[in-house]
Amino acid sequence: MCPQFDSGSGHHLDILLQGLHRAGPDLFLCRQLISSTCLVFTLLKESGSARRAILKTAHGDIQTPVFMPVGTQATVKGMTPAQIDAVGAQIILGNTYHLHIRPGAELVQTMGGLHSFMHWQRPILTDSGGFQVFSLAKLRKITEQGIEFRSHLDGRRLFLGPRECFQIQAQLHTDIAMVLDECPPYPCERAPCEAAVTRTIRWAQSFLEHAVEDGFMRSGQHVFGIIQGSVYDDLRQYCGRELANMDFSGYAIGGVSVGEPEAEMIRQVAACVPVMPKSKPRYVMGVGTPPQLLQMIGLGMDMFDCVMPTRLARHGAVFTPDGILNLKNERFKQDPKPIMAADNYTCNHFSRAYLRHLVMAKELLAHTLLSIHNTHFFLDLMTQARAHIEADDYAQWSQQWMARYHAGET
Repeated sequence: MCPQFDSGSGHHLDILLQGLHRAGPDLFLCRQLISSTCLVFTLLKESGSARRAILKTAHGDIQTPVFMPVGTQATVKGMTPAQIDAVGAQIILGNTYHLHIRPGAELVQTMGGLHSFMHWQRPILTDSGGFQVFSLAKLRKITEQGIEFRSHLDGRRLFLGPRECFQIQAQLHTDIAMVLDECPPYPCERAPCEAAVTRTIRWAQSFLEHAVEDGFMRSGQHVFGIIQGSVYDDLRQYCGRELANMDFSGYAIGGVSVGEPEAEMIRQVAACVPVMPKSKPRYVMGVGTPPQLLQMIGLGMDMFDCVMPTRLARHGAVFTPDGILNLKNERFKQDPKPIMAADNYTCNHFSRAYLRHLVMAKELLAHTLLSIHNTHFFLDLMTQARAHIEADDYAQWSQQWMARYHAGET
């Protein structure tokens, strides 16, 4: 299976086809498929700027907008794959950096790839690991070829460049691979941000060329580019235009939710919209709260991931339409009600009083039951969003939903 490229996409399509030709006659047979078959992303409905679509992958179709639970270390914390499936997850996230450090991509490959290794048969997206290198690794050194760094676990000296980043994700057998990028910190002066954007573009080009030469996309696997640029609209738009010329399967916005105020984060996402191809999926990385997700869907974004559902669960907090409840509070000690009226295992079987007991007793079951609820809450919110896009009343519904949520937080 090959992703479809717009036959009028221009110069970069020629480069990709030349790459296929260089890789061998069998790969070059993909030329006709690239130009005429295998529609990857089908836009079904729009409501304002909000989009309802289907993204095809080798492990199944993804209905968008979609939230992706984070399984950094080949596990969504506190949940089994069966539980993740039961709450309605269509796709989960893995992390190239962490899986490369431990247990190692070679081991995962010998075990049949990430899907077999963790017993998850739906799609998987793997982050490139670039953000983790910058936030976790010690003694890192950035060169034009990539990033030299020491493992945060044992101090081993390692290197991650576009080729290495691609090879690791190919060994993991991911469905959607993210290019290696350089994530500027917040705040960031313009000069180092310009340098980071330039490297991000160059690394993206190199990553894509390795993927094409390897035949990675022939079987329905995809590569997404990542737009960087911190708070500088012109740099983000320049990065987005350059990546759009490379005709990736999809496009992500990186470098948000890294310490900037919420309003600035939303502004950065909005600044990227004009340069993101309408015919490709749009992914905002590492966000966010339920209202933030609804705002970004309203801007035309399709895909999201965040550790918030399971992280807050481990601290005894749960999501509801009226805001977050802290189950450690005394008022829930004798509360017989479920967290909320929701069709998930936790709400169908347990009271707030019992869940509070588990939290206060520090029982591991608390992490699982609260993670089931929180993850289901985020996924069900996406189900509702898709329905209201189809009904063409997304703006009105989302404003009412956010007003209720914020009212409950006061």
